[in-house]
Amino acid sequence: MRLLPALVLGIPLVAQTANPFQERADTFLKVVEAGYQALATVQQEASWNASTDVKPVNDAAADTAGQALAAFNGNRVLILEARDLLAHKDQLRETTWRELEWVLFNAAEGPMTNPKLTAERIAAETSQASTMNGFTWMLDGKPISANQIDDVLNTSSDLARRQKVWEVSKENGPVLRPGLLKLRDLRNGCARELGYPDYFALQVAKHGMTTQQMVDLHRQFLRELRPLYLQLHTWVKYELAKKYKQPVPRTIPAHWINNRWSQEWEGIVDGVDFEPYFKGWTSERIVHTAEDFYVGLGFPRLPASFWAKSDLYPVPAGSTRKKNSHAFCFHIDLDQDIRSLMSVEPNMWWFSTAHHELGHGYYFMSYSTPSVPPLLRGSANPSFHEGIGELIGFATRQIPYMKSVGLLPKDYQADAMKVLLNDALAVGVPMMFWGSGTMTEWESEFYAKGMPAGKLNERWWQIVREQQGIEPPSPRSEAFCDPATKTHINDTPAYYYNYAMATVFKYQMHDYICRNILHQDVHSADYSNRKDVGDFLRKFMERGATVDWRVLLRETTGEELSTRAMVEYFKPLLHWLEQQNKGRKIGWD
Repeated sequence: MRLLPALVLGIPLVAQTANPFQERADTFLKVVEAGYQALATVQQEASWNASTDVKPVNDAAADTAGQALAAFNGNRVLILEARDLLAHKDQLRETTWRELEWVLFNAAEGPMTNPKLTAERIAAETSQASTMNGFTWMLDGKPISANQIDDVLNTSSDLARRQKVWEVSKENGPVLRPGLLKLRDLRNGCARELGYPDYFALQVAKHGMTTQQMVDLHRQFLRELRPLYLQLHTWVKYELAKKYKQPVPRTIPAHWINNRWSQEWEGIVDGVDFEPYFKGWTSERIVHTAEDFYVGLGFPRLPASFWAKSDLYPVPAGSTRKKNSHAFCFHIDLDQDIRSLMSVEPNMWWFSTAHHELGHGYYFMSYSTPSVPPLLRGSANPSFHEGIGELIGFATRQIPYMKSVGLLPKDYQADAMKVLLNDALAVGVPMMFWGSGTMTEWESEFYAKGMPAGKLNERWWQIVREQQGIEPPSPRSEAFCDPATKTHINDTPAYYYNYAMATVFKYQMHDYICRNILHQDVHSADYSNRKDVGDFLRKFMERGATVDWRVLLRETTGEELSTRAMVEYFKPLLHWLEQQNKGRKIGWD
């Protein structure tokens, strides 16, 4: 038995011999958990400050805190001891060996087996985040915010203006390109220090999968959903051509879609526009309505510190403060200090997003208990965290729920097929071909296959066309770097496939809840004030990462991760679209 790391950590020799593996691991993990939680709290606080108030002093603090956490997580002694104990995995409790695996996952983000490499990566991550968060888009010589860009794309029928604003939204790409290329080398280098071939492989290992297995899973999803997507794509391009008075294109020009990346296709279906109903609503009402949803399920109210410390609304006009334009939920201390970063405005997108983001917060609260050690205070796989948020965001779009909170009048009548069509476009199918398709294919090539630095944009648009049937409004050369305009490419790399998995998971969970708990139509369900739904969700979430995700999903829904529920949910829509598209050329090939 090799004793040196244990002796260095101060583990008594008696404890090593009385129960040489489990007791040794218990004492080792007690030290690691304490250090990890303390330093992660400092790092998360610094990251919060850098995200909510972008300025050099906060960037410097985030860099320093990141270096300190990496120095601990990536300590060579921790790596050696965790590896040695995992060699005796069969003699350890499941919770123990899962913690040890996370010791190594964490170490791979900043391995101190190569301190120079780790320091360079942390500095580069901080610099990239600062560049991204501090960027100012300019339209006609005046600053324009992300929300304002989205407003134009959501409301304007002027194609020239839409194209101009869409192109403005891509102006940060060239600025972010050098940092992204530098980070690819540094991220891959860190992963290789722990024996992974590249950074993408490290991330999918958290699912117990290889890169090829992950890519194959998403390709399978898309094969199963492709008949529906082709019909949706065909219907949409005919509708948009009519709206903009243009010939029907083969592929859809990107600026015709309301979303900057064509990942969600909202605002296309006539008669299903919920925006007018937000008149009189405030941003504050939206967030409090989201909290009330969870309270109605039997969850406690959010901690007072959430309301005191979160940054929930847009930066006031005229303020010089800049903040990250994306929506995040932070688990600052891996306990009860939970905060959200949003820029909520009274509209349907933020209504759903606020419910989604608070889902992360309630997931944090559910597993932050003594039975789940700090190293395992996460979801059983990363997609489940997104999946719970997606599930609740989806539930809030159900007509009965919107009536129950006073958003829609009690006598509101909707065309059921139009609502289903809008659901498919806004929160379902195009998202899959973006997440499972474009993002997964591009990032796996970028990290795992050495995509040439001079081909980033060319390959991006090849994949977008192949997977989504979307084209840029004008040629996009390598002078641009359009993939870098997506937040996650920069600061949450090799992760986006989790959103696609979350989408599949969302329909599975919704299907189970409707059929086995609510006994309601899957197309018209109301979760509000159902404590039994809350109990079901709490039982799922409180396990954290203490259990294999496949086992947890089977125990919860009785099946493997599958598009079955999603395909069935949209089966009536597929039949309707086939009738609508009779005589039209389907697809774009």
